[in-house]
Parts: sequence; C-alpha cells; structure tokens
Amino acid sequence: MPRDHRPAKSIRVLLAEDQGMLRGALALLLGMEPDIEVVAQVAAGDVIVDAVLTHRPDVALLDIELPGKSGLDAAAELRDQAPDCRVLILTTFGRPGYLRRAMEAGAAGFLVKDGPVEELAQAIRRVLTGETVVDPALAAVALSAGPNPLTTRECDVLRASADGATVADIATKLHLSESTVRNYLSSAIGKTGTRNRMEAMREARQQGWL
Repeated sequence: MPRDHRPAKSIRVLLAEDQGMLRGALALLLGMEPDIEVVAQVAAGDVIVDAVLTHRPDVALLDIELPGKSGLDAAAELRDQAPDCRVLILTTFGRPGYLRRAMEAGAAGFLVKDGPVEELAQAIRRVLTGETVVDPALAAVALSAGPNPLTTRECDVLRASADGATVADIATKLHLSESTVRNYLSSAIGKTGTRNRMEAMREARQQGWL
C-alpha cells in the first residue's frame, strides 16, 4: 500500500534474516500491511543491536541462526540496550530448547517460518501491545521436553567440539585443563544419552540447547 495511505503511526519493524531472497520477500509482504513499515533489514547477528539503536524499531523480527551472532544472543543484548524494542523470533527450527532460550533472553514471541504472513503480521501487532505470542504446537512440545540438562560449560565444550577439534584444542580455546574438558564432555555425553561427543553435540543441537 502506498506510504500516503498508511496510518499516521505505523509499527516500525527491523528484519534480521541471512537469506536474501527470504528477507526481501518478508519485507515486501510485511510492507503491504497498512500499519507496518520495515525500517531496516540486516543479514548478520552482530549488527542487530547497532541497527536497532540507529533505526529505533518498535519490533525486531529475528532469525536464530545468523552469521556473527545468533538471534538469541542479540535478543538478550536488546533486552538490556533497547528495552522498548519488542523481540519476535522467527525461525525454521521449531526446537523446544530454542523456545526456552528465547524466553529467557526476553523475547516476546516465537514463531516458525511456515506460517502465513497474516499470522506473522498479527503477531507483530500483539507483541507490541504487551502480549507474548508463541507457536502453540511448539509450546506444548517445549513443556513436555523439560529444561536443558546441560550446564553452560558443558554447552561450551560441545560447541568447541565442532569440526573435529581435539581435547587439547578445546582446552586451549576455553582456557581449561584437558582433564576438565574430558570431565565436561563425559558429563554431556551421559546427560544426552549418547555414545560420544559428536553424537552429544548433534543431540544438543537438535534439542535447541546449543
């Protein structure tokens, strides 16, 4: 709809999505809503906070898996640096652990990308009024899944295990002793019910704990 047909006060939205075609399509579709204006688009997580502080959107619509920094980490920073900006997570990965982490980071909503744009537009309006909007199917799964059993350090060593890193590599990266790394890895393997650290990392990612 032409800008001069918009209401005097449109909802200002920042869109963070690393896939250019999807980002452009979302911006176009949301821009057709009479009361929504996409004021900024970013493709990486580490520029979200600066973009929010510059453009002052009412709602930040964030993907989770972004280059540089995850949308969940950016949401936690926005909670402290731009508390008036409501955060709505929009992701391909409807994982229970992601939902819990998003709520802990202060997000006002969590939706998966396969829903209609009309539902997304309505969610943007609802979070701006103070509501919390969560995909109902995912909410039910998250409640039954329980909390993340892994400690922060166990998550750290699993992340550092990617790409075939050795125990010595992990110890150097995290400034830990090799025996401490082995203990964390053993504990993580036990908690995830897997056979080795690579399986533990895959399971933790699948659950949204990493």
